[in-house]
Amino acid sequence: MIISRTPFRISFFGGGTDYPDWYNKHSGAVLSTTINKFCYITCRQLPPFFSYKYRIRYHAKEETKSISAIKHPSVKACIKNLGIKDGLEIVHHADLPARSGLGSSSTFTVGMLHTLNTYAGKIISKRKLAYDAINIEQNIIKENVGSQDQTNAAFGGFNHIEFQPGNKIIVNPIILSKKKHETLRSHLMLFFTGFPRTASEISKYQIKAIKDKKIDLSESYNMVNNAKIILEKNNFIKSFGNLLHEQWLIKKSYTEKISNSSIDKIYNAGIKAGAYGGKLLGAGGGGFILFIADPKYHNKIKRSLKNLLHVPVDMESLGSQIVYYSNAD
Repeated sequence: MIISRTPFRISFFGGGTDYPDWYNKHSGAVLSTTINKFCYITCRQLPPFFSYKYRIRYHAKEETKSISAIKHPSVKACIKNLGIKDGLEIVHHADLPARSGLGSSSTFTVGMLHTLNTYAGKIISKRKLAYDAINIEQNIIKENVGSQDQTNAAFGGFNHIEFQPGNKIIVNPIILSKKKHETLRSHLMLFFTGFPRTASEISKYQIKAIKDKKIDLSESYNMVNNAKIILEKNNFIKSFGNLLHEQWLIKKSYTEKISNSSIDKIYNAGIKAGAYGGKLLGAGGGGFILFIADPKYHNKIKRSLKNLLHVPVDMESLGSQIVYYSNAD
């Protein structure tokens, strides 16, 4: 039996510039961190006593005789890509719901690939894990996704990630002092808006709009460097939060499907209650919303958003890991 643990992520700046349609022409960059909320994939060889060969559990239950009959696109593509012929039992668990704006689909694919590579006896680097997940999602199952979520999930940590023409990806860790790390961590507030959405559908409209949003995407790209400069300052957190507010205004302009009146109401309530800035995470349309706020205002913000679930989070630095491996099971 093998169990992988792969982190979800929070993206601060540069979202939208990680789509190949953009960065293969103009270059892109994001500033993001993985968090201590995880996707777990359990895998073992299925005993040969059943009428089916593959037993898969996620929000649905699948029992199939062939790979081609598997409905989950990522599971099917990952098994086929690795050429595994054994019958398999695969179970998915997660700390947070799918379609929530924290890169859940890509986290799943990274975790699946890490687990199956380990099952096949292959040691895979973080870089190859990221590239293979990008290939599965963008080229094989044709999802409308960028390249930051897979990279974040594979590498882990607080990073400045560059996307360059030719599908070149460079991961630059952001080094913070213990004091600065604690300041940033303690100012993060994450709320679940409860609005379901499918990232790929919203991203489709965002990708179509790229040619008309060159100024906005260029500004979003430049914000990554501006944020890095802000992080070098001693009293950085308010400016960091204010810049995040500017990023949200740009993100909203990409397509009308990113926000709506309910999300705007939530965001404005957080700002009014004392947050320096924030943004809806992921492709938009719902899911999790992030605020940067002084801890002294946290209770006030929680009261203002009392109908939403507040989810405490911390930053993590390990990326996708195999946390259990046994040949005996």
